[in-house]
Amino acid sequence: MAGGRLPGLLFLLHAAARLAAEQEVENLSGLSPNPEKDIFVVRENRTTCLMAEFAAKFIVPYDVWASNYVDLITEQADIPLSRGAEMKGKCGTNESELEISWLEQAYTLKLFFLKEGHNTSRGQEAFWRLSRVQFTYDSAERTYFKDAVSPGKHTANSHHLSALVTPAGKSYECQAQQTISLISSDHQKSVQLLLSEVRVQPFDITADFVFSEEHKCPVDQREQLEETLPLILGLILGLVIVITLCVYHIHHKLTANQVQIPRDRSQYKHMG
Repeated sequence: MAGGRLPGLLFLLHAAARLAAEQEVENLSGLSPNPEKDIFVVRENRTTCLMAEFAAKFIVPYDVWASNYVDLITEQADIPLSRGAEMKGKCGTNESELEISWLEQAYTLKLFFLKEGHNTSRGQEAFWRLSRVQFTYDSAERTYFKDAVSPGKHTANSHHLSALVTPAGKSYECQAQQTISLISSDHQKSVQLLLSEVRVQPFDITADFVFSEEHKCPVDQREQLEETLPLILGLILGLVIVITLCVYHIHHKLTANQVQIPRDRSQYKHMG
């Protein structure tokens, strides 16, 4: 019996080792100069298949007793995503996931990505998007929650989410802050996820640890236009001034070489 079990055990150990070798997850947040920004990488078969960089914070309302211990009042917990968080991920052709946990799994963030085709004026084109967000939190955790009524685990989910929409083969980039609303199992309270300095690519990464060409969010595009528009207008104005001076100089030179015809008829007898 022992001899029969040994090959099976060896097979399971080999399969587990092979699976561990095929998938790697790395938290590279220590490489970011911004202490509030985290960097996560998922690799399969020694190739990067998902990369995510962002600063995240959750705003979570919760109930506490008022000073009369009769009424309830609502407080607010501001929960940042901590450095040194544990993570795991899953990469697929059309679906990918990233799961991040911190403070001994008191908080867990799950991001779900989906790639799909859309009909456009140029025909069928593929896009990916953030299709779902799930945040699990424990109001019994004392770092961010103070004297919560009925403390315990709660889960907040997004509904009908379509965020970070990006053409397939590109990464999404957005420096501006954006808000994603979640509905909590704690009396349907609204939880806010604040994201900033975002760079994400869950599909079609062609170089190891390197994002593909970025697709900027509309806010960043508008800010970039607002920054460059004065420069463009200044260049145009400068060009108009130079052209005007050149035309004036040429006109003045041409008119200076022409014979001046006197306006007083009495001066005609002196000509020739």
